[in-house]
Amino acid sequence: MSGAHLRGEAKLETGMAASTHTSMAERNSLTTKAALASASVAVMLLLLKSWAVWQTGSMAMLGSLADTALDLLASLVMLAGVRIAAQPADDNHRFGHGKAEALVAMFQIIVITVSAIGIGWNAVDRLRSGQVTANAEYGIGVSLVAIAATFALIAYQRHVIARTKSVAIKADSLHYASDLALNGAVIVALLLDQYAGLTGADPLFGLLIALWLIWSAWRNASDAIDQLMDKEWPEDKKKRFIDLAMTHPELKGIHDLRTRTSGAHDFVQFHVWVDPAMTVRHAHDVMDAVEAKLMAAFPGTEILIHPDPEGHRNQLGYTPSEMVEYEDAALETPPA
Repeated sequence: MSGAHLRGEAKLETGMAASTHTSMAERNSLTTKAALASASVAVMLLLLKSWAVWQTGSMAMLGSLADTALDLLASLVMLAGVRIAAQPADDNHRFGHGKAEALVAMFQIIVITVSAIGIGWNAVDRLRSGQVTANAEYGIGVSLVAIAATFALIAYQRHVIARTKSVAIKADSLHYASDLALNGAVIVALLLDQYAGLTGADPLFGLLIALWLIWSAWRNASDAIDQLMDKEWPEDKKKRFIDLAMTHPELKGIHDLRTRTSGAHDFVQFHVWVDPAMTVRHAHDVMDAVEAKLMAAFPGTEILIHPDPEGHRNQLGYTPSEMVEYEDAALETPPA
């Protein structure tokens, strides 16, 4: 049975690749454009903020400049990452290259954390020295431009995320969202430092910005870590998958379900119980029908089904909790 079923799986996988080719091509185009947009905004803001730091001597603005420099580095790495992730599976990467996005997201988080520590260190040093800032209007003007450009970029990134579910673009967008608060903090720091006479406000805000960067970076690490660790699908998504599979009248039960996500691709494998008297050909047709229905409802998912005679239990003894109701209903007698 395995040979016939494998040929059927190969045929279905080929069909799936053809049916999702357009959407995958569109996804690759969108993620690449989003990465280029991010890099372009970062270059513009890097030049503006460098000038503003030179004019103001602001520690908060220096922190904002360092953050923008990291944005540019992260955007360039992200561009490389999404292009690698878009490559099709090959002999050395049979499951594709989707995890490149998660690796890029983790790189962004590490770089942001290291830079934030440096910013915090300089802010503490500035608090001790009592150095003051100058030309607040330049720093405030540049920060307002940065806020406007960041708003526009985030709006575009959210459109891309909704279409692609890219974890790399999501990590980048979340970081730019934190930049809105960061640029606002620069404006407040300069106003307090130069117009309210609170000379310690600027380095204090620089220290707060550094802490904010560390917190936001690690808060947003969960998606990338989940993909790298092959975390299971959310329970509601797994239940929808199981319920749809069980609508086929000739399936007697499902067990040993395993799921994971890599980039834009989902992978599922599971065992099904069928009538022990079922012929190889009939079982093959049933598997094809189940796979076709599931692929239509969960596009971009690679599915592997192993048929078992009704009542057979996996020798590994792995029984996820959501499978129990199906096993209990299907098993009328204990396994031999």
